[in-house]
Amino acid sequence: MEQKNGSSFTGFILLGFSDRPQLERVLFVVLLIFYLLTLLGNTTIIALSLLDPHLHTPMYFFLSNLSFLDLCYTTSTVPQLLVHLRGADKSITFGGCVAQLFVSLGLGGTECILLGVMAFDRYAAVCRPLHYTVIMHPRLCALMASASWFIGFANSSLQTVLIFLVPLCGRNKIDHFFCDVAPLLKLACVDTTMNESEAFFLSMVILLIPVALITFSYGRIVRSVLRIKSASGQRKAFGTCGSHFTVVSLFYGTGIYIYLQPSNNYSQDHGKFISLFYTIVTPMVNPVIYTLRNKDMIGAMKKVLCRGYDSRRLGRRPFDERL
Repeated sequence: MEQKNGSSFTGFILLGFSDRPQLERVLFVVLLIFYLLTLLGNTTIIALSLLDPHLHTPMYFFLSNLSFLDLCYTTSTVPQLLVHLRGADKSITFGGCVAQLFVSLGLGGTECILLGVMAFDRYAAVCRPLHYTVIMHPRLCALMASASWFIGFANSSLQTVLIFLVPLCGRNKIDHFFCDVAPLLKLACVDTTMNESEAFFLSMVILLIPVALITFSYGRIVRSVLRIKSASGQRKAFGTCGSHFTVVSLFYGTGIYIYLQPSNNYSQDHGKFISLFYTIVTPMVNPVIYTLRNKDMIGAMKKVLCRGYDSRRLGRRPFDERL
């Protein structure tokens, strides 16, 4: 960032929802509940995927990555938002803002790529069942997951540098609840047309390439499923992919609205509420979608709970009965 931003420049003010004091109180309670549910749900999926050997498959490996990603993504913004909703101090340090933008963009980009990878996994499972274990080899799964994280944070590194090279001339009031691309560019004291074009291009690449893979994968899946003669077989196949498609629709719907619309059509108020949706609501409902519609996950949960109940019963028995 250029020196004319001020050598005494220490940070930003996140205005958030400060113009709606009554809404802040309601949001604090709602977001706190949602955040705790997000932590519980995603931690449960990660734990079950590790504890149950039946879940040591590519699908649950990627799902564990998604759950860990959602935990990190929500934690990068929501705890600070909760503090700001309850107090008068809405500040964030310059370094904190840089870190928040870098982490949120990196995790968002990683999720875009990872959802595309998960669609390919479902394609291999439904359309190439006899070759599934060969195609989705553990080494390839690890490589695809690693590539998702690398591409997401490589894009984030580039966008973060481009954003903070823009001179702000001392302006520090961000009309948002976290440091994001569009609100930061609005602080600039120079023409940002080129910066907006660069951000739009990078966002388009990160969003639309996985969308193309998802569209291809689900197009092939639908064609394969329609060839299945039994209704029960069709339901099982669609059920296998339904959870993932629901998550994809929620994530990409909000992501495209935020990052792929012209800046002159961007409504800051709408942007805040849509951002709330993809930073807290989507990570919270993902575990619900994957567990309620997934017999393997429900079965693993019952086994872990029963195992814990049996071990407690054994612990309460008299010592001579245990001999």
